[in-house]
Amino acid sequence: MKRCMIVDDSSVIRKVAKRILGGEELLVIEAASGYDALSMCSEEMPHVIVLDAGLPDITTVEFIQRACGLAGAVKPHILLCITEFDIGAIMRAKRAGAVGYLFKPFTRPQLLEHFRALPTAA
Repeated sequence: MKRCMIVDDSSVIRKVAKRILGGEELLVIEAASGYDALSMCSEEMPHVIVLDAGLPDITTVEFIQRACGLAGAVKPHILLCITEFDIGAIMRAKRAGAVGYLFKPFTRPQLLEHFRALPTAA
């Protein structure tokens, strides 16, 4: 079963994303902070990480670098959640290893469209 992690300090965003993505073929887990997420990733890396770009405890680039640097067979596809268009932040995240971004708040069709475009989400 494929695993997806929603990393966001908003419980509402995590619950909405989990409700949209969860199902028989995908296990969706939640983390309220970047450091909690990294700890969970070190135990079992998810296939996809939906990452809030504004976490209070760790920068986006640091999180992506640490997550991608963890040893293991799974290398996650990281999708950045942003609240406003910031080309600099998007490019820094992509250089660090993110595969794309979406705007928050997102709708069901928006999240599903972005998620289906990822190679591991097929």
